[in-house]
Amino acid sequence: MSIATQALDGVYGRSAAGVRARLERASGTGWEPVSEGETDIDGNVKEWTDEFMERGLYRLVLATDHYFAGLGMTTSYPEITVMFRMHDERMPYHVQVVLAPHSYSTCFGVRG
Repeated sequence: MSIATQALDGVYGRSAAGVRARLERASGTGWEPVSEGETDIDGNVKEWTDEFMERGLYRLVLATDHYFAGLGMTTSYPEITVMFRMHDERMPYHVQVVLAPHSYSTCFGVRG
């Protein structure tokens, strides 16, 4: 099982490059860090694409304050957290987040 992540800029209608991202997995005592990375020119975090991950509850944390400050904007959501469950360790999953200064939306699915 792997997780592909993509961040899209909803203001300019393009990939969001340079967004700091952290992936965490639920444990009995809270959240354990799995990996950190930054979105590339296509808005993807390549470091997570080929990693094997077990089924379970995960969360993706995006540092949007840093991203929008670089564009000269302020944001209502300095950090966006997307929590999701991976059910089948044989499937490659995809988490996509569309970012805007005062809103965001997510899409979760299986890569084909």
